[in-house]
Amino acid sequence: MKYLPGEPQQLPGNRTALAGYQASHFQFEVSGGVATLTLNRPERKNPLTFESYAELRDLFRALTYADDVKAVVLTGAGDNFCSGGDVHDIIGPLTRLDMPGMLAFTRMTGDLVKAMRHCPQPIIAAVDGICAGAGAMLALASDIRLGTARSKTAFLFTRVGLAGADMGACSLLPRVIGQGRAAELLYTGRSMSGLEAERWGFFNSVQEPEALLDAARDFAQGLADGPTFAHGMTKKMLHQEWNMGVDEAIEAEAQAQAICMATNDFHRAYHAFVARQKPQFEGD
Repeated sequence: MKYLPGEPQQLPGNRTALAGYQASHFQFEVSGGVATLTLNRPERKNPLTFESYAELRDLFRALTYADDVKAVVLTGAGDNFCSGGDVHDIIGPLTRLDMPGMLAFTRMTGDLVKAMRHCPQPIIAAVDGICAGAGAMLALASDIRLGTARSKTAFLFTRVGLAGADMGACSLLPRVIGQGRAAELLYTGRSMSGLEAERWGFFNSVQEPEALLDAARDFAQGLADGPTFAHGMTKKMLHQEWNMGVDEAIEAEAQAQAICMATNDFHRAYHAFVARQKPQFEGD
């Protein structure tokens, strides 16, 4: 990772400031606690390469310790989100790899999704235009998805002779839109329109293209201004409870909530309520 002079700032508790991070394969900026990550190859509909996969994985891992990032907006430059793995930079070379090499690649792409799911910051995907293959998985791995009517989301792995089981698709997609709908998309590889994606629950809302990024940033800013430690706990519980029974989940939430009750934000909220004021959360 590259940083501006003096960055990253190492903070107590193994925390790091990422505001000075200079990305090599996409754009990255931090403002008001919100990081905006922009896939930036608009002339090719923002495809991924071996290098951008790895840098994205490493950045989302680093976000676990980032003290100055409270929420993340993930978007694409131009009129598209992401067209998936680059045909020339990834698909072609993959056809020449041996099995261990291919497995190393598929594990790396899965590690990117793991890093997105495990970083404590909520991730808001702003999806316009093409959102295909690995790009659809980046949107799916996000916590909130805002789209446009003209967006086209496709888990098109079967179109290139692969299984629809890629980067966790068979686990994540049924939980978002239901088993039958997920099966249809993963078997056929067809495109899902923006309005259909909203109706099925893939998109939380549909925006006009020119308003999409602002809507995503506004949503992210609202989260960044909130009790961000508690948001991180909510994200952790949403992920961990997939593998729990109801009794286990209730106990896990009892422990999680007790931890949140020990935070300063909980006390700030109480005193603000008593004073009939809006709480000013600080994430601790």
